[in-house]
Amino acid sequence: MLSTLDEFGVASQAELGRRCNMDRSDVVAAINELAEQGFVERTPDPDDRRRNMVTLTKAGDRQLRRMDRALDKVQDDLLGPLPAEDKQILTRLLTHHQRG
Repeated sequence: MLSTLDEFGVASQAELGRRCNMDRSDVVAAINELAEQGFVERTPDPDDRRRNMVTLTKAGDRQLRRMDRALDKVQDDLLGPLPAEDKQILTRLLTHHQRG
């Protein structure tokens, strides 16, 4: 969710759930947890008070950067023994699989 908010900006809870491919029943719980940790802020939509808008906070951005660094390290550790060309191929295949 943090990554999606970083990439696309402010979103309604429903839109964020669709973009993250999450079940609606899990979206509210996830947003509640992120809000409790100060990583997102939820505010009523000024155009439709029934809808909540979710915004990435500065603390959420810092957490996202920490997670990115941790993932980069894990990827480096996991793929370290492979030749550079194989790393590129595997990374490209995994990225394509995630999007497809």
